[in-house]
Amino acid sequence: MRVGTLLTACLAGGMAIQAAPSKDASFQSLARLVVEETLRFSPETATQMGDHRWDDRLSDMSAQGIEKQILWARHMSGLVRRIQPGQLSPDQRVDRKILLDNLDATLQDLTELQTWRWDPLGYNPGGALDQLLSRDFAPLGQRLASVKGRLLLVPALLASARANLANPPKIYTETAIQQFQGTLALVKDGVTEAAASVGMKDDLSPAQAVAAKALEEFIAWMKADLLPRSGGNFRIGRTAYRKKLRTTLSSDLSPEAILARAEKSIKTLHGEMAEAAKPLFRAWFPDQKEPAPPVLVKAVLDRIADRHPDNGTMVEQATRDLEEATTFVRTHDLLTLPNTPVRVKVTPEYARGIAGAYCEATGPLEKDGTTFYCIDPTPSDWTPTRVASYFREYNDAMLRDLTVHEAMPGHYVQLALSNRYQGATMVRAVFSSGLFAEGWAVYSEQLMARAGYGGREVHLQQLKMRLRVAINAILDQKIQAGSMTEAQAMALMMEQGFQEEGEAAGKWKRACLSSTQLSTYFVGASEMDDLRAASEAKAKRAGKGFDLKAHHDALLSHGTLAPKYARMLMGL
Repeated sequence: MRVGTLLTACLAGGMAIQAAPSKDASFQSLARLVVEETLRFSPETATQMGDHRWDDRLSDMSAQGIEKQILWARHMSGLVRRIQPGQLSPDQRVDRKILLDNLDATLQDLTELQTWRWDPLGYNPGGALDQLLSRDFAPLGQRLASVKGRLLLVPALLASARANLANPPKIYTETAIQQFQGTLALVKDGVTEAAASVGMKDDLSPAQAVAAKALEEFIAWMKADLLPRSGGNFRIGRTAYRKKLRTTLSSDLSPEAILARAEKSIKTLHGEMAEAAKPLFRAWFPDQKEPAPPVLVKAVLDRIADRHPDNGTMVEQATRDLEEATTFVRTHDLLTLPNTPVRVKVTPEYARGIAGAYCEATGPLEKDGTTFYCIDPTPSDWTPTRVASYFREYNDAMLRDLTVHEAMPGHYVQLALSNRYQGATMVRAVFSSGLFAEGWAVYSEQLMARAGYGGREVHLQQLKMRLRVAINAILDQKIQAGSMTEAQAMALMMEQGFQEEGEAAGKWKRACLSSTQLSTYFVGASEMDDLRAASEAKAKRAGKGFDLKAHHDALLSHGTLAPKYARMLMGL
């Protein structure tokens, strides 16, 4: 029976999938069905994963399309819950929990949070188009045929946005106006350049005109109509935050426990930073008496910040840092490295203004695709003072630490190795754990610094980044589930976190535009530390020496899954 026919039967209530007697086999059939239909509902996700059957389509964001997805998610959740975890093997028990967490998250988003009613960013087709243009998974002519299909669907997507969007928070609409202008430029210029290179300019031009007209009208509508009535609250509230945090993290820690740990961590890190800064202070300020620890740390950080890149040099510098970090990992034999390519580039305009930097990994179904390490330039409307402040934050030493996090041996390495794990269902590939991914990236920073990468300056910046991670968790909770103001957030970041004003301003915006994701760094890194400690204890009990590389290779061999599930599969 074809997957689509099987789904129809399930939704009609005419078929129930039972675990007995085959147990794992029945679950795997159901899990594959959920994965298949998840990708069908979101063609953009399918493209990112490397499944190109729906490359010429966009998600159906109409009210009818959303209702259909709600009914599907409810039905699938019920079917998964019928299969008892005790009947499954350890791997399939983990996949069952991952499915339930993600189905629950989908239902919360669609039925409770209803982000489709207030988040205009969710209607931006820029990523769906850029994935086809920037990834060389097929001949350009073939990819452009899919681009054409998506361009022709842009008017319908934006019509759904106009119908659905009611009262967005102002910051969401402002960011959407900026990002949609980047998408318009991609449609007009990026597609034209690609099409001209293979003699398809005349073929793409009519579809470009249709999409560009729809985008121009939508941007004008956002400015004239949506923005003036964008009075929604960007805070999701305590109850929704608690529920969303559970499915985002798949961790046993409560919001209260996370907050307490983060606040305690700040005090510990202040002490570690003071100790790390002392040798640098004595070397750089030999004639000065050592001041109080906060003043001492700030003086050293200010001196480090004097050497920094700018918009014109940051990509070139990060590329050199990536090469240096790769050599360091190989020389120190820290883990087995993938051989897929990675490239540093400026963040596409349609995606700027939220993260600052990110890793755009190749999909698990792609073969030897390129991973992109993207870095935002500063916004064009920033003052020279704020631009200077931002690059003092992302100074030479901090850029090296950022490159460790985003690429080597952070996100790029972890995600490339994760792609090797296919499993029986593809559940972990499609529903990957942000907690694991961010936890590994932060852990990688500490791993490299402790091994001596970059010397004392990078070590101090790594501690500062770890301090930022703890503050991220506090901001996430106190902003989204509390009432923290911008002034309070800025004071926390700049006074307790030693952050420059430009970085703090960008983080306030990010904390308003997201919820629960900023907690993944702190909780994930803490759980990575716990996993390593458990692995060391296991080796000690067995009377063996601890093999760091073997631990890393084992940890990264099960896909991108919540650390507590990795612990179970590793027998820790």
